[in-house]
Amino acid sequence: MRPLYTAGGLAAASSAGLGLAVLMTLTVAGWVAAPHGAFGEDVGEVLRAAVQAWLVGHLVGFGIPGGDVAMLPLGLVVLPGLLLYRAGRRLARNCDLPRLRHVFRAALAVAGPYAAIAGTLALIGQTEAVRPSMLQALVAGFCLAFGAGGAGVLVQMLRDKGIAKRRLLELMPDRPRSLLVGTLSSTGTLLATGVVLFGVALAADLGDAVATTRDLAPGLVGGVLLLLIQLLYAPNAVVFGMAYAVGPGFSVGAGTIVAPTGVSVGALPTFPMLAALPDNGPAPVLSLAALAVPFAAGGLGGVLTQRSAPAVVSEAAPLWGFVCGVTTGLACAALSAAAGGPMGAERLAAVGPSSWQVGLITALEVGLAAAITAWVANWRYYRLHASEAGERAAAPGGGRAPAGGGVRPRRAADAPAAPGGSDAGAGAPRRDGGEQGPARRSVRAALSRVPRPRVPRLPRRRRAAEEDEDFFGISYEAGGPETAAAPDPGAASEGAGRTDGPPLRRE
Repeated sequence: MRPLYTAGGLAAASSAGLGLAVLMTLTVAGWVAAPHGAFGEDVGEVLRAAVQAWLVGHLVGFGIPGGDVAMLPLGLVVLPGLLLYRAGRRLARNCDLPRLRHVFRAALAVAGPYAAIAGTLALIGQTEAVRPSMLQALVAGFCLAFGAGGAGVLVQMLRDKGIAKRRLLELMPDRPRSLLVGTLSSTGTLLATGVVLFGVALAADLGDAVATTRDLAPGLVGGVLLLLIQLLYAPNAVVFGMAYAVGPGFSVGAGTIVAPTGVSVGALPTFPMLAALPDNGPAPVLSLAALAVPFAAGGLGGVLTQRSAPAVVSEAAPLWGFVCGVTTGLACAALSAAAGGPMGAERLAAVGPSSWQVGLITALEVGLAAAITAWVANWRYYRLHASEAGERAAAPGGGRAPAGGGVRPRRAADAPAAPGGSDAGAGAPRRDGGEQGPARRSVRAALSRVPRPRVPRLPRRRRAAEEDEDFFGISYEAGGPETAAAPDPGAASEGAGRTDGPPLRRE
């Protein structure tokens, strides 16, 4: 077993070296395909170009004479991310990491040296015309290494101990977990809409894209590199489509706009992917259907937010639904900021969606729909359980309602007679001037005790109980007050064949 920080430094160096080697190969291939002088005269520029491409893969912007370049291909982040993930898994195999909290230390062991390497490469990549930002290199390198490397360490530790990854969800409280699920579902729906919009638009104008490629005449190697660059920019185009569906749209230069309110673009760079942009004038009619997607995404997010953690107070359900919309707006604003940015000076100083506009409008649209659907889902849940509680209270001896799958409405003849031959409605006073019978009082009492749904227990391996307890820093309970009660025949029939493990409890 190697010391943790020594192994972390080696993992960071190997990840950076492999990424730089891959980009060096692509840079040399592009240099070979383009006109050039003697290799000895241009080798220094080729090396610096590879270093700059490595920094671009970490979303590090750089300055050029008269402006900045910050709209970088999001797809290129996959390369260093996968290398760091692989390095994290190798680190977990080579070091002794017995507890869950050691994942944080292991991620720091990789992220610190990796950030230092990124800062050093930002200095090496400096030229008179291109000036990478050292601050962005340090921050981006640290964040990417901490996230991807830490994920690799965690996955490897769980695999070595035979623990399912989804068991980590049991360590989260109900409300943060429900918000996470709602936010991911809403954001995923919006991004899927961006994929559809971009794919349909590009397919409709595929002939123009092919014609633009022929005009460029890149050759075989240049054509492959041109296709690769477009694939790397495809995630940016998806985010642009998401901003279009939300409403603000995006720009492709200063004074331009592509939005449902209209399209106004001028002269564009010669790039095949830009053939997907609509023509000047009114927006395509079919694309206006995408304006309903944010509300549908909010509806889905609101239902999922309340599904696992319904609010006891009905007024709180819309609040949590709106919070889901706010978190979705923050996620979309972050994606818009990463996908757009300046591409140079003058006209290309503004490209992409406005992050604050996308975030604000997404929060309002998704939050409004999520608030309404969360309230409806919460009301339906308690209404269903109140009806079931009323059936149990009305059954002879307070037993369970008859099994039949549905909830049978009560009739006046079903109500028990009050003592002394009075009507079933006799009893406590009602709001309409009448009296409330014992059956109604029992329903109200049962409604006040409607249980909130418990998080489903996830299966675990019995043979690894001691290792799980030592890894999570928690204790496993075989049962509690609820499991000690008499078993529910209906619940037993529904859970037949399940191998759920005992719940987790923090020490």
